[in-house]
Amino acid sequence: MSIASGLRGRHLARRLVQLYVGLTLYGVSSALLVRSGLGLEPWNVLHQGLAARTGLSIGVVSIVVGAMVLLLWLPIRQRPGLGTVSNVFVIGLAMDGTLALVPDVHGPAGQVPLLVLGIVLNGVATGLYIAARFGPGPRDGLMTGLHRLTGRSVRLVRTAIEVVVVATGFLLGGSVGVGTVLYALAIGPLAQFFLRRFALPEPGSAGAAPAAGPGPAGAAPAPGTAPAPAAPASGGPALVPGPASVPSSVAAGTPEGAILRP
Repeated sequence: MSIASGLRGRHLARRLVQLYVGLTLYGVSSALLVRSGLGLEPWNVLHQGLAARTGLSIGVVSIVVGAMVLLLWLPIRQRPGLGTVSNVFVIGLAMDGTLALVPDVHGPAGQVPLLVLGIVLNGVATGLYIAARFGPGPRDGLMTGLHRLTGRSVRLVRTAIEVVVVATGFLLGGSVGVGTVLYALAIGPLAQFFLRRFALPEPGSAGAAPAAGPGPAGAAPAPGTAPAPAAPASGGPALVPGPASVPSSVAAGTPEGAILRP
């Protein structure tokens, strides 16, 4: 996907709104995890550690690291989308803006609710920007690019990258704690749940021919059997994935799908 290729098609205005609301909320949720003081998501452990060593804000470090990771796309021939480039800047800016407004909290009575709110809001944000279909973030694209080049499973590549990132961040002074573990356990199911709520009709779904029934074309149903249900019109409920599925645009093997699957 190129940056320009996603800027066409139906629902463009809604997709753009979802993209930028999602990325903004992602930065807000990350800032809430920082303020909870109970541990950060893997990449922000690294960002916080680098911020402590350099004197830069964690949002600025996030932007710099995102840009550097994006440069690693060149040798592995990944193509950025609008969402990829926007991810680099919007999340870091939103994160710093939220940290400027939300004070530190002390004690479990304040820290635990802030942690839970941050994790849930991060799931909402992830569902929003993935469903917008403007391309993965730099870090997710690096993961799936290495998966494609090495032939190793997405799970192995993701785990290896995140272990290195967390260990490096921790050694630099980043915060690892119960929040890091809860985030790792909860973000996949939360993102998948909210992705189904924000899913848009797939490209080319309008006017698609209804799926054929089990019998020959035009054949009447066998006695005693119910006729196959007609396919809903475009925009109907069938466009929202069922409880055990995600849209084909985030199927296994895509950068977005890699976020949602272990």
